[in-house]
Amino acid sequence: MKIAYISTYPPRECGLATFNHNLIKAICCNFDNQSLVETSVVIAMNNSDDINEYKYPDEVKFVIRQNIQEDYAAAADFINNSDVDACILQHEFGIYGGESGLFVLPFLNQIEKPIISILHTILNSPTFLQKAIIKEIAKKSSKIIVMGQKAIGFLTDIYQVPKEKIQLIEHGVPDLEAPIINPVKELPQLKGKKILLTFGLISRNKGLETVVKALPKIVQKHPDAIYVVLGNTHPGVVKNSGEEYRDYLKALAAELNVSDHLVFLNRFVEEEELINYLAATDVYITPYFNEAQITSGTLSYAVGVGAAVVSTPYWHAQELLDNNRGRLFNFKDDIGLAEIVNQLLDFPEKLATLKNNAYQYGLQLRWPKIGKTFISTIEKAIQHQDYSDKILRQIIDPGLMPEFNIDYVKLLTDDTGIFQHAKFGVPNRKEGYCVDDNSRAIIMALMAYEETNDTEALDLLPIYLSFTHDMQLEDGNFRNFMSFNRQYLDDEGTDDSFGRTIWALGYLIHTAPNRSYIEFGRELFFKAVPHFKKLTHLRGVANTITGLSYYLQSHPYDEMIINELKDLTAKLVAAYHKTRGDDWHWFEDKMTYDNAIFPLALFHSAEITGNEEVKNIALESLTYLEKLTFNLNSCNPVGNDGWHNRSDKKMPLYDQQAIEIMAMVLMYFQAFIVTREAEYMKKMFSSYLWFLGENSLRIPLYDVETKGCADGLHKGGVNRNQGAESTLAYLISHLVILKAFKYDQKLNGLKVQKSLVFK
Repeated sequence: MKIAYISTYPPRECGLATFNHNLIKAICCNFDNQSLVETSVVIAMNNSDDINEYKYPDEVKFVIRQNIQEDYAAAADFINNSDVDACILQHEFGIYGGESGLFVLPFLNQIEKPIISILHTILNSPTFLQKAIIKEIAKKSSKIIVMGQKAIGFLTDIYQVPKEKIQLIEHGVPDLEAPIINPVKELPQLKGKKILLTFGLISRNKGLETVVKALPKIVQKHPDAIYVVLGNTHPGVVKNSGEEYRDYLKALAAELNVSDHLVFLNRFVEEEELINYLAATDVYITPYFNEAQITSGTLSYAVGVGAAVVSTPYWHAQELLDNNRGRLFNFKDDIGLAEIVNQLLDFPEKLATLKNNAYQYGLQLRWPKIGKTFISTIEKAIQHQDYSDKILRQIIDPGLMPEFNIDYVKLLTDDTGIFQHAKFGVPNRKEGYCVDDNSRAIIMALMAYEETNDTEALDLLPIYLSFTHDMQLEDGNFRNFMSFNRQYLDDEGTDDSFGRTIWALGYLIHTAPNRSYIEFGRELFFKAVPHFKKLTHLRGVANTITGLSYYLQSHPYDEMIINELKDLTAKLVAAYHKTRGDDWHWFEDKMTYDNAIFPLALFHSAEITGNEEVKNIALESLTYLEKLTFNLNSCNPVGNDGWHNRSDKKMPLYDQQAIEIMAMVLMYFQAFIVTREAEYMKKMFSSYLWFLGENSLRIPLYDVETKGCADGLHKGGVNRNQGAESTLAYLISHLVILKAFKYDQKLNGLKVQKSLVFK
């Protein structure tokens, strides 16, 4: 069995690096006559762009530079093409690139081997992104390994990870015994002293000042007591603040007149020497400042060696020091710490009991035993190739979709209209309103009532219609922007905003639940007809075609509107013929935003007119767009970072926008309506799942807490602002899926009936 380990690795000074190295040795020692290099492939995470920053040992076969996305893709290819049987991922948010270590998700999604993930940090109050990352890691992993019971509760309750997917394997400890004659006790600084010890990389969150503040009361009773801080300052701290924290502790000790009782050993020690220090210690102290520490390797080592541990009650300490394996004191409570230390030093029998209890418990944590447990877990992952939550679904699976909810739309809507923008999930009134978003809101409200009988959505419809009416000019065109204080901000809108409004009015006339709304829509619609011939921008043309097509579904014999539809369709077809080339099947020389509305409009036009040329152009342009934007069944729309020129060899991947996906969903559904090809239904649903995390970063944009949708997907994460455009794009896409599901069920029902008749 050969295993790939994804983590930091020595000589990089990092707790995860040490853990990973120990785990590799622990697993390897259970394989007879096989060396570490034979059984292990290490994918090492670098914290700089210099790939040669560290001189790694032979087992390191690949180096990922933390912030270089291309390295992750190359590493995944390396793993997939190697002879490794499974992967072990060490996860800590800070060792991977992107916001909160986001780059780990597309990396995991590309790996085709079983994955076991070890979570070193599990937060009880995660951000939206942190929660999404852990949930996605859990989906991709065969097992999630945690090192404490509390972590299991967090994962099931907060992150909704199935309990059967979680396995508790405690933090391993060295399989070493301290020598009878301990050289540490003979060091000049420590000889004849009662030693209090803390070890590990030093940073402010370790709370060492609590121990320094406790020293006056301790040395008053035990003048031979000395506090030893063993370890380097964390490299990240040194880079940003130098030795400021260490200097602060020295100054504090001087102020309290205990400088002679504080010893800094500013160096990294190998495991064997560390065991000697721990065995020589009278009291080991972990004085962390808060409870949010799910795992502590230093604490595990101290217990494993049989040290008498005194700690603040962070999560791991509460569990590991239970049953009289150690003592706890409150956070930042130097008085309580001094009392406990003095009591233990006053009563050697109590000290001995703690040490023995810790030592006996630590025997079951020795690394070889921990390694054996991991081997069993890995073997099961290899044997069962359904190791992760790979989605096995029918063409459309409503079970994967959140419940439809318009609460956030209601929050964005006041008595004027729907606000354009939001700051996170809070409406940004300063940006006012636009006819674009109110048109989308009209479509969403009508679809919500049609598909879910949502009367609350229908109640919002008069607001959006009133806003649209207010924005129409005497010549039939529409303004686009209005301020929060109801001042017009433009003399007239763009062709795009005009087309979207006609789309909404056409849809209103086709689907409105009462005559009053239909008559209202007709008045605005026909007032705008003279403007159709003035349209020059192709997106305005395409949006208008879609609106006319909906109108004609209810009024198929309106010759005037049929002619308008044919004229606008001819403009789109002419543009396609003008720019089409052997390797460029598109309507313009540049792909920008809302691209799928072009084939969408032609599919609508073809449905009404039956024009085969129009249908063929729609199919050809759809195929071309799909070739550029679909990758492994997930949709990656054209990014707005420069857009995509026909001369470009590579399409920009970011920033990706929600309206692109809405257009893709609508396009595929309309393609199915015209062709009855089931493949389009599959692509439609795959496009929709972009919102739920099946995208290039594996992060959901739909926020199940706010019921809004993030404004975009960029290279380092998501734009957490949740404006009207993105939220309405999500909701309309959701409703299209519901409509398609009913359509699919109906067709399947007809097929069953036909088969029964023929039988």
